[in-house]
Amino acid sequence: MNDATPTPAPRRARVRAPELVGKGGWLNTGGKELTLADLRGKCAVVDFWTFCCVNCLHVLDELRELEEKHRDTLVIIGVHSPKFVHEAEHQAVVDAVERYEVHHPVLDDPELATWKQYAVRAWPTLVVIDPEGYVVAQHAGEGHAHAIAKLVEELEAEHEAKGTLRRGDGPYVAPEPVATHLRFPGKALLLPDGGFLVSDTTRHRLVELGPDGETVRRHIGAGERGFADGGPDEARFSEPQGLAVLPDGRIAVADTVNHAIRALDLGTGVTTTLAGTGRQWWQGSPTSGPARGVDLSSPWDVAWFADRLWIAMAGVHQLWSYDPATQTVRVAAGTTNEGLVDGPADEAWFAQPSGLATSADGERLWVADSETSALRYIERDGTGFAVRTAVGTGLFDFGHRDGPAGQALFQHPLGVTALPDGSVAVCDTYNHALRRYDPASGEVTTLATDLREPSDAVLVDGDLVVVESARHRLTRLRLPEEAVRVADRAHRTQRAATEIAPGTLRLDVVFQAPAGQKLDTRYGPSTRLLVSATPPELLADGAGPGTDLVRDLVLSEGVTEGVLHVSAMAASCDDDPANEYPACHVHQQDWGVPVRVSAEGTARLPLVLAGMDEQA
Repeated sequence: MNDATPTPAPRRARVRAPELVGKGGWLNTGGKELTLADLRGKCAVVDFWTFCCVNCLHVLDELRELEEKHRDTLVIIGVHSPKFVHEAEHQAVVDAVERYEVHHPVLDDPELATWKQYAVRAWPTLVVIDPEGYVVAQHAGEGHAHAIAKLVEELEAEHEAKGTLRRGDGPYVAPEPVATHLRFPGKALLLPDGGFLVSDTTRHRLVELGPDGETVRRHIGAGERGFADGGPDEARFSEPQGLAVLPDGRIAVADTVNHAIRALDLGTGVTTTLAGTGRQWWQGSPTSGPARGVDLSSPWDVAWFADRLWIAMAGVHQLWSYDPATQTVRVAAGTTNEGLVDGPADEAWFAQPSGLATSADGERLWVADSETSALRYIERDGTGFAVRTAVGTGLFDFGHRDGPAGQALFQHPLGVTALPDGSVAVCDTYNHALRRYDPASGEVTTLATDLREPSDAVLVDGDLVVVESARHRLTRLRLPEEAVRVADRAHRTQRAATEIAPGTLRLDVVFQAPAGQKLDTRYGPSTRLLVSATPPELLADGAGPGTDLVRDLVLSEGVTEGVLHVSAMAASCDDDPANEYPACHVHQQDWGVPVRVSAEGTARLPLVLAGMDEQA
C-alpha cells in the first residue's frame, strides 16, 4: 500500500476546442465523419498542414514515432489547409495523403474553416487537445515533437488517474493499396542506352525502365523506408527525388527524407552515401565541411554545374554544393530566409527550390523555386555567383498566365529542363501544365496541358518525356511548333490578410519552454528574431535581426498592405541540475503574414511558436 501524497496535476491554460469542420470531408476513416465527441477520452494532436509546404512534410516525419509509441491513447488529426488553388482540389489532397504516407485521419478543409476557428497563422501548426476536449498547447513550426511527447505522457497519467482516458484503437482506416509500376514518381534521368532511371518516391526506391518508359528492367532499393547502403536489394531510401550524372559516371540521388545525397553505380547496382548524416540540419549547425559529417535538409534535386554538384536544399531555402574532389559540402546560395530576393548568392532568398537544370552552354543553373512560383537562375558574377529571377514575383502570387515574363505566372513548379535553343521547359506542377520560357524573347508560353502534377521532364530526340507524378507514369510529348494558348488565370493565396492599425505594431512571438525544460542561456541569448517586409517600405522601423521575441514595428505612412516576414528560433534544454550535459531542443518557424493597414486593425500581432497566447 502506498501512502505517498499523489503529485498534483500541472496547471495549464485550457480552452474548449472548436469543432473540426471542412467541406472536403474526411480521409483515412473508412468513410466515417469524425467529430470532437469521437475523440473524447483520447489525447489528440491536430496538425494544420498543406502538402506544398516542406516544413509540414518535416513535421509529418517528426510525428511518426510519436504516433506509433502512443497509438492506443493518442489520435493525430491532419487538417489540410491549402495555400495554392490546386491544393483545394479534393483529389489532390487524396493523392498527397497517399504520397506522403499519412497514416492518420485527415480533414480536407479547402475553405480554411477550421484554420480560422483555431486562429492559425502558419503552416505547420500543431494544437494539442486533452481527453476532455480542451486545447492545452499550440506550437508553430518544426522541432516540437519532444515537447509534445512529454505533454502527451503527462496527459496520459493525469487522465488515467481521473478515469477520463480511453485506450484502444483510434479512428484510422487504411485505404486499399493500388498496383502500379510507379507510385508518385519524382524525377527522371535519361540513361546512355535510351532507358530511364526514375525515383519511385512513395515506394522509397529507384526504378530502371526501358526506352519505352514502361518496361521495368530492375528496382534499386528494398522498397521500404530506411537509410542503408548496399546492393539493389539491400539499399534503402526515404522518398528519393532528384537524379544527376556525376563525372565518374555514378548517379547522384537526392534522398530527400533521409537528408542525404546518395550515389548509385549503375554497373554494380551498389548505392553508397556521398553527403549527409541522416539528421536534419537546424539553425546553428555547420554549413560546410566533410560531406559525410554535415547535416542536410530535404535535398530535392541535384545538377552538375560549375564543376560542382549543386543541391536544391528545399528544407532550408538554399542551394548547397558538393565537391567530389575534396568530398566536402557548403552553402552556395541563400540565407535560409524564405522569399524572393535576388542579388549576390550569399544574400539571395529562395523558397523551397525543388528543380535544377544546367543550361546547354553551361553558363546558367536554372532553378524552379516552388513556393514563390518562380523560375530563377544562378550565373557567374565576377569571382562569385549571382541569383536572378526570370519569372515570378513572390510568395503569394501565382496562376496560369502566358506572355511577357514580367506578367507571366506559374503555380508551384517543381521541375525545369534546359532546351538546346537556350530556352527552358518548366513543369508547372499545380497548373498540370508544361510551360516554356524563352530568354531571347522574354516570353512565357504553354506547351501542354492536361498533365497531372508534372514534376520533371527529360529531353529525348526532340521530344520531352514528362514525369506525371499523380498519374504514376512517364508521358512522351512531341513539342508543338506553336505553344498552346490558355486563358489567363491569376490568383493570390486565399489566406485573409490580418488587419493591423497604423503607427506602431507590437510583434509578440509567444514562446513558453515545455514542461521540464528551460531556455538555454549558457552561451548567450537562446532566442533569435528576424523581421523584414514585402515591400520593404512597409516598415519605417523594426526590421532586421535581434534576440528579443517581442518587438515594436513602426509602419510607414502611405503603405497600406504587404507581407511581414518573421523568422523566430528558441533553444531550450532539459532542466535537470544533476545532468551536466542536458539534451537541448531547437524550436523554429518562419511566418509570412499578409497584412492590411486599417483604422480598425489590431495594434498587437501575436505569433505562437510554442505554448498558449494568454493575452488572446
